[in-house]
Amino acid sequence: MLSGGEKALTALALLVGIFQFRPSPFCVLDEVDAALDEINVGRFSDLMNTMSRDTQFLVVTHSKRMMQSADMIYGVTMQEPGVSKVVSVRLGQQGKQRATA
Repeated sequence: MLSGGEKALTALALLVGIFQFRPSPFCVLDEVDAALDEINVGRFSDLMNTMSRDTQFLVVTHSKRMMQSADMIYGVTMQEPGVSKVVSVRLGQQGKQRATA
């Protein structure tokens, strides 16, 4: 009888354990932070930053805190009905300092 956040943390702990034992070149995560509270989203974001030396992460998220830790953000916008446009922003180290200040 685990909560959604506890289930997410358990799955992420297993994933992190596997990746620390045998890193993969890339990892795609879809809304894994949705069930986490704000503190655990920050912890997970920090952990992903340390693991990003060996693995490139592609994360689908709506969490502002997770987006602030990204090096690059892609989004989709609809300027006029039926016409989607992909928007990309490279944050890098300088963008991270501005976003948190």
